[in-house]
Amino acid sequence: MVIHPSLLSRLKDQTLVVEAAKVGTEWQSWAQDGSRFDVTNPATGEVLASLPALGPIEARRAVEAAKRAQKAWAKRTGKDRASVLKRWHQLWLENLDDLAVILTSEQGKPLTEARGEVLYGASYLEWFAEEAKRIYGDIIPAHAENLRILVMKQPVGVVGAITPWNFPNAMIARKVAPALAVGCAMVAKPAAETPLSMLALAMLADRAGIPDGLFSVITARSGSEFGKEMTSNPDVAKITFTGSTEVGRILMRQGAEQIKKLGLELGGNAPFIVFDDADIDAAIDGAMAAKFRNAGQTCVCANRIYVQSAVYDAFLEKLSARVSTLKVGNGIDQGITIGPLINAASIDKVQDHIADALAHGARIVTGGDTSPLGPLFLNPTVVADVTSAMKVAREETFGPLAPVFRFETVDEVIAMANDTEFGLSGYFYARDMARIIKVAEALEVGIVGVNTGLISTEVAPFGGVKQSGLGREGSQYGVEDYLEIKYVCLGGQEA
Repeated sequence: MVIHPSLLSRLKDQTLVVEAAKVGTEWQSWAQDGSRFDVTNPATGEVLASLPALGPIEARRAVEAAKRAQKAWAKRTGKDRASVLKRWHQLWLENLDDLAVILTSEQGKPLTEARGEVLYGASYLEWFAEEAKRIYGDIIPAHAENLRILVMKQPVGVVGAITPWNFPNAMIARKVAPALAVGCAMVAKPAAETPLSMLALAMLADRAGIPDGLFSVITARSGSEFGKEMTSNPDVAKITFTGSTEVGRILMRQGAEQIKKLGLELGGNAPFIVFDDADIDAAIDGAMAAKFRNAGQTCVCANRIYVQSAVYDAFLEKLSARVSTLKVGNGIDQGITIGPLINAASIDKVQDHIADALAHGARIVTGGDTSPLGPLFLNPTVVADVTSAMKVAREETFGPLAPVFRFETVDEVIAMANDTEFGLSGYFYARDMARIIKVAEALEVGIVGVNTGLISTEVAPFGGVKQSGLGREGSQYGVEDYLEIKYVCLGGQEA
């Protein structure tokens, strides 16, 4: 139970790294059965910290504390809640460097990307702190002279949250900020690979004056027991989950017994389309941002790159040249643009996708091999002559592999892009306005990037269609998932 000195030595405030979970009103450093799990640095293999492997008992206790705290929190004015969230936001900014170091150490992404993620996460706190003062209801013209109709919006109550390892700061920010802003409480479980970031944020929440019990962080090896507790506990009103579609289906089945309110941000298989009238250099910039950020480990990652025949060779040449300049290494080091993948299973999946593509006639343009830096490093790869028969067309790769498909017509590529169970995001580059409108409307996704590869922002609704999820995070629409609408009919009024 000793935090690794390689992490501590880089921090200004070493108390932000804790080997304990926030359970209700207490920081708990032990599990009932004494079990623990290690958090490792994917770049070096070093054990950074050891955390208690908690279970349903602690989760249930956290829910009980959340239920008590939520009642009082919901009674406070929106302006009051906003002021507390703004203090929390300020602490995120004041501790930006430390939060970025913690994030890079446990997740692996380059430090510049980690800083960007922390700022992105903080933007949700700022946005929803302002929205806390703007939870408006309605007065509806009544159907009778002696009646008045009011519509109230009230917090759902206690929310259970499960977040992934790829964005350990931003993903909890997108959930806890709107929940607390409208008057809910939250019990959250971070991914076992990256819990230190959320625990650091919980520590800052305490310092900001977030009431005890309102935000709990349960550390555990796996999310299955936590998920079962959240979906079966009658005091939990809503589940919010970011992760795989497979796990999303499980949570839906488990929550069906209680008709549990769900917010699900699930898998993706984003098409990235380059038309023959596109600005090719701009499209290359967009592809690099959409494909290789966080080593391709993003839910909105460009998973399938479709290029129209007339510009296929030029695009492929420029893309491979740019990809070959990416610098692989430990994300904590200067100048690194591609960090390690999170675990061996991720490496295996990318290599399987490369091997399958080659077996079906594709060719490697650049990359394709592992790096001598360590077992979790993979050189970014571009594969050409890809077809819909290959795994990369059907499965989410979640790694630094860019498969490039060739297409001829607009209708053909729309059909190819929509030929998937997923519908989170899509991108395309074109100049012709009629084409832009047609493709934007035709893509079966929740988010479309037109002539841009960067689409995430706190001011816009984030979420998918089809099997990529339910609900939206961010923007004015993001508060709606944490509110219930109550219709009040007032009788006995003077006609």
